[in-house]
Amino acid sequence: MRYAALASGSKGNCHAFSDGDRTLLIDAGISLKQVRLRMESLGLDPDSVRAVALTHEHSDHIGAVGVMLRNTDWAFLATPETKAVVEAIQRIEIPPQRWIPLRAGFAVDWGGWRVHPFTLPHDAEDPVAYRVECNGFNAAVVTDLGHPTALVADHCRDLDLLVLEANHDVDMLRGGDYPPPLKARILSRVGHLSNASMAELLASVLSKRLRTVVMAHLSEQNNDPDLVRVVASEVLRGWSTALHLAHQRDPFRLEPPEVLAASL
Repeated sequence: MRYAALASGSKGNCHAFSDGDRTLLIDAGISLKQVRLRMESLGLDPDSVRAVALTHEHSDHIGAVGVMLRNTDWAFLATPETKAVVEAIQRIEIPPQRWIPLRAGFAVDWGGWRVHPFTLPHDAEDPVAYRVECNGFNAAVVTDLGHPTALVADHCRDLDLLVLEANHDVDMLRGGDYPPPLKARILSRVGHLSNASMAELLASVLSKRLRTVVMAHLSEQNNDPDLVRVVASEVLRGWSTALHLAHQRDPFRLEPPEVLAASL
């Protein structure tokens, strides 16, 4: 199983998992053209994409859904609530044959992959994160949550790869230029995960199995990649876990866990 961070941040989010024959995208916050270009730049075949799993309806996660619906035959995994609000926002209709219904807390079989959506505390209609399991490889993409919960932590255990939000530094956000209502939203318990809260959640799910952690959804205004690396590295001290930072503009690809383990 290969993982690629195609884009991560407030301007667009898209993650990819591929077994070599087919690819599942998580979120569609960058253009279809950019999805294809970035996959090609990483040596991944854009024609291998079969489906897109949507976490929630905010624009940086669904911006390309309409174009993808019109120009591909990809299926869309989403809860009924998220599907309905995405359709209303984008003025589209995802036909039944293109929709794989989801319910938070219940895994679905996607051609042998186990895709398990689980609930997050975020200010959206029915927000979820995803745990993906295939051929003994377990991964989760967990972004857009206001605070760690026991439920989230439970789904982040026994993973090979964890993609985890580190959105903001609280002091940078409070001292920054954002208007007070936006600051309040981000800092709320249904906003975004701070570096400190990220560290709390990461520390609670560490195990020898967790080979790779990817910090994601960093704010360009309210965070510093070097600071995120320091905070996460402190949590990972003493563990043989590789640390990566996902970017808004610079995609990267990770190899299967045995390749990662050999490089440690």
